[in-house]
Amino acid sequence: MQALQSSINEFHKILEAAPAQLSRFKDADVSVASAPGHWSRKEILGHLLDSAANNHHRFVRAQYQGELSMPGYAQENWVSTQHYKDRTWKDLVEFWTAYNRHLLHLMQRVPAERLQIPCRIGDDETVTLEFLMTDYVRHLQHHLDQIHAARTPSPPNNEVPK
Repeated sequence: MQALQSSINEFHKILEAAPAQLSRFKDADVSVASAPGHWSRKEILGHLLDSAANNHHRFVRAQYQGELSMPGYAQENWVSTQHYKDRTWKDLVEFWTAYNRHLLHLMQRVPAERLQIPCRIGDDETVTLEFLMTDYVRHLQHHLDQIHAARTPSPPNNEVPK
């Protein structure tokens, strides 16, 4: 329970700071991948939306089913199918913020006796609901760090940035 409470506290801090930090990026700076074969910042944030959606189901279902077994997440398929690169950055940030505020609300209300419910995702080993929740926050922070660290590609030599 202490690990989850620590993650909840961290999640709360993330949601206090991240929306304003993310909103500072210009649409042009988030739309292009920093290198071929990498996701753009929009696609990374889209991936975090997918993670929120998948984990939302896990967090709820595990509590009332008493045990959870769900398919894994085909991240490349989810990101490409949803065309996050075609959305405005503002829309993605607002959606991400609202969805994660709801997940924080949910995580804060899980009864202690439910935290040890066994959960199996795809072919991964069985873990507890508490592990899924703490891992969600770790994963979220990892990708937010990627968004902030990503290089904005330079325009070609003869092109002036807009």
